[in-house]
Amino acid sequence: MDKIRIGVSKCLLGEPVRYDGQHKHDHFITDTLGRYFDYVGVCPEVECGLGVPRESMRLIGDPANPRLMTTRTKIDHTERMQNWVSRRVVELEKEDLGGFIFKARSPSSGMESVKVYNDNGGVSGKAPGLFGKAFMAHFQNLPCEEEGRLNDLDLRENFIERVFTLWRFRQAVRASPTLATLMTFHAQNKLLIQSHHETLMREMGRELAGLKARDARAHIPQYEAKLMRALKTLATVRKHTNILQHMLGYLREGVDDADRKELAGIIEGYHRELVPLVVPVTMLRHYVLKHGITYLQDQYYLNPHPLELKLRNHA
Repeated sequence: MDKIRIGVSKCLLGEPVRYDGQHKHDHFITDTLGRYFDYVGVCPEVECGLGVPRESMRLIGDPANPRLMTTRTKIDHTERMQNWVSRRVVELEKEDLGGFIFKARSPSSGMESVKVYNDNGGVSGKAPGLFGKAFMAHFQNLPCEEEGRLNDLDLRENFIERVFTLWRFRQAVRASPTLATLMTFHAQNKLLIQSHHETLMREMGRELAGLKARDARAHIPQYEAKLMRALKTLATVRKHTNILQHMLGYLREGVDDADRKELAGIIEGYHRELVPLVVPVTMLRHYVLKHGITYLQDQYYLNPHPLELKLRNHA
């Protein structure tokens, strides 16, 4: 497959663009994810005209609408940054991004929880960075994450799963923006979506069932928005267990009682958090392929992202 274009804070790529002339090279991003992602680096401070090195900055004032000011000299760079941001987000539309990885705690690029200080130097609250906030408002469906949060294995899997699913969806509807494409995509991703948000999965299905073929193209943005909203909800052990048991029910014909019983025991082991998700999923994939169970073969739940990333290997 072609690499997916992902926006990323430049310092995470190893570029020395931070205020102190250093970088924050993240090898998981460049070396591991870099096998699948083609990065578009962004550094708001440098791109808006501030040099390297430069005085450090922080967010000051009202957390709902903070100012961007230098730490020592109190120079206000808010307007400079906002003017640049308004142009840059429009320019980034041309990059066909499939997501963004922000630098945590950055007053410009932080996705969330950036400290906002009051005039006395105390913390008055938290907010996203100025660029991070504007980017997420402009690209509301794009998966976004901070590099620090990617150390959380559940958040890491959720982000990467959203990136790959969005990429598959956009590839499908660009090739054929028809009702048949939407129906096929939903059928193949039904269990994956259900493992995150069953209510939205059913709602999306009902909307497709009542859709006229001539209205399919106009419905694509609405479907995409709900798809991303559903997948942003973290899957849980309970939800995964329900999906696994549902899939086990399709093995009644062709798979003998002993093998089904063994698989049921493995699913129970996962439910008790004794084995990682990859174990029952691998066993299910084996039986599905061996016995040619077409409905399950087509389900992206069994393979939503590259196995080499080992995202389902933790208990």
